[in-house]
Amino acid sequence: MRMHSPSMSELHAFAAAARLGSFSRAAAELCVTQSAISRAVARLEQHYGVPLIKRNAHALALTPVGRELLDAVRGPLSSIEEASARLRVMPADRPLHLAVVPTFASVWLIPRLRDFQALHPGIKLNFVPYSKQEDFSGPVPDAAVLTGVGPEAWPQCSCDYVIGREMVPICHPARLQQRLAQGAWQQPGDLASEPLLYHTTAPGNWTQWLRAAHAGRTAPNLTTAFDQVSMLIQAVIADMGVALVQRCLVKQALESGAVVAPFDLPIELQRGYFLCTPRDRRPRPGFAEFRRWLLGAAEEDVRGV
Repeated sequence: MRMHSPSMSELHAFAAAARLGSFSRAAAELCVTQSAISRAVARLEQHYGVPLIKRNAHALALTPVGRELLDAVRGPLSSIEEASARLRVMPADRPLHLAVVPTFASVWLIPRLRDFQALHPGIKLNFVPYSKQEDFSGPVPDAAVLTGVGPEAWPQCSCDYVIGREMVPICHPARLQQRLAQGAWQQPGDLASEPLLYHTTAPGNWTQWLRAAHAGRTAPNLTTAFDQVSMLIQAVIADMGVALVQRCLVKQALESGAVVAPFDLPIELQRGYFLCTPRDRRPRPGFAEFRRWLLGAAEEDVRGV
C-alpha cells in the first residue's frame, strides 16, 4: 500500500514552527539549524502541493490547510514522543514507581520488603505520592495498591486482589473488661450502641459487618471518622471507641495486647487492597516479579505462615 504521510522529522519541524511562530525558535527547541527547519517545511509543502505557512518578516501564520494539518498531527506527535521517552529508558536507569495506601505501606508492605529485595536485588522500587483518585494520567506511578470494592472501580486498569477484605472490630482492653463486667457485649449487635469509629472512605463498613454478624438491621452509632487506618488504631488505643479495621493491619497490635477483638469472627467485606496497572501501558521491567512476590506474601499472611 502506498504511504501518503510525510516523514516524522518534517512533521516535527512544521509543528514546532507553527506552535512557536518562528523558524529560529523551532530550530532551538529541536536542536537543529534554522535552515533545516525551513527546508523541512518546504519539503512538507511540496509533498502536499499547497502552502502551509505564510512567511513574513515578523512572524509566521498558518494557512487554512496548515491549520488543518496541525490540528491533525499535534496529538499523535505528542503521544509518540511520550511513548518513545518511556520505552527508551533502560531497566537499570529507572526504578519501578509505586503508589501505595499509606497505612498499608507502613504497616504491612514495608516490613516485608527486605524479602523482596533479597529475592530480586536488581529491581529498584520508588514510592511516589499516593492519590485515592489515581487515574495513571501522569508518568508515574507505574503501579498502585489502591483500596476499593473491586476491579470495577478502576475499569481502565488490570487489577489483582491482594488482601484486606477480612475485617475485625477492635477496642481498648479496658473497655472490653468493663463491658464484660457489666454483662454487656454478649453478641456482636451489642457493639452498635458504642461510639463507633470509621474510615472516611468506608462509612458503610459497620452496617455491612453487623449484618454479616447476624445483628439484623441494627443502626450503628457512628461517631468519629478518620482518613487513615493508622489513625483509627491510635484512636482505639486512646479508648475513643470501637473501630472496624482490616485484620492484616492490626495483627501486631492484637498480639501485643494494645487492642483486643471483642468478637473475632471470620467476616469478609467487599473492600480490599488491589494492585492496579493501567491497561494502555506496557508493564515496567520488574513489575511481574513484584506482582508475583506481593500476591504470594499476601497469601502467606492469610494462611498465617
